[in-house]
Amino acid sequence: MRFQVQPCSSVSASLQLYSQLSFAIASRFYLPGHRLPSTRQLAMQTNLHRNTVSKVYRQLEAHGIVEAVAGSGVYVRGQAPANPNRASDLHSVTDPGSGQGHGQQDVGRCIDTLLCGGLTLQETLRQLTTEINWRISCGAQVLVSTPQDDLGAAHLMARELTTLPIPVTAVSLESLDHRLAALAQDGKKATVVTSRYFLKPVEEVTRAHNMRCLVLDLSSFDHELNVIAQLRTDTCVGLVSISSGILRAAELILQAQRGQELLVMTALVDMDNPQVGRNLLLSVCRASGTILCDQPSHPVVEATIRQHRSQMLRVPNLHCIDHYLRPETVDVLSKEMGLRCPVA
Repeated sequence: MRFQVQPCSSVSASLQLYSQLSFAIASRFYLPGHRLPSTRQLAMQTNLHRNTVSKVYRQLEAHGIVEAVAGSGVYVRGQAPANPNRASDLHSVTDPGSGQGHGQQDVGRCIDTLLCGGLTLQETLRQLTTEINWRISCGAQVLVSTPQDDLGAAHLMARELTTLPIPVTAVSLESLDHRLAALAQDGKKATVVTSRYFLKPVEEVTRAHNMRCLVLDLSSFDHELNVIAQLRTDTCVGLVSISSGILRAAELILQAQRGQELLVMTALVDMDNPQVGRNLLLSVCRASGTILCDQPSHPVVEATIRQHRSQMLRVPNLHCIDHYLRPETVDVLSKEMGLRCPVA
């Protein structure tokens, strides 16, 4: 992936680079454990000072997205174990090895590793049985968690997990601790999922209650980025979503990719009260030649265009984004949690 920074943009260079790097990690362009470009490489590619690149890497590390290894480099962070006595879930649900069949050799290597660590065969059996039973018990329900100010992202993820044969609920990060404590008090467990943007705080809360936390990988949005890349200079493009975080990230990425060539307008749709922000959405529909929106906001945008079509000089091209998550996420998550395959 080639990173671009627009020096004349109103958005700071460090924020442009941060947005592109975090998106590349969240969408699996860089896998957990992957070594990221060095500060020198990124500085040469973006024409930024090495100190600026180092600052961005420190911000990513502070947010738990990457980890710096002295003398080696900066790597995409995996996941921490739920508690220090158990093995770590070092993968996202769409890692190549997480959802595909493990052969006898893989099982044998796992057992050999435990035996070399000093366990007896009987202790190894107990450890493996305990781990498997714990994972199965956590598969009773799924909680999708993001901060309250971007709960729309949680609803987008939950929407794409509704084919799972278990309850799926969006829960704010601020209320997650209380929700998990209530489940633990009732002797119940859950699997908490989130995106890499919020992995560190969600993981910390989940670990405290000995429940499972998995990260969901976002779509790479290749089609949408291609649509943007082909837009003519001075085009106005509208972005509409139920997620404020998506709108912020998308606007920053477009600023970095196209700079001042495009006018970007955004509108947030409140599904609980669609009248909120109605005037802003109408302005976006009137001004934009192209509008990209997520599935929940699509009917609202369509209705706005239809209702005010006579007032528009031209009808905008409306592109509905099919998936917020990678398409294979649901199937692999089902296998991770020991569930039957979801019904399409």
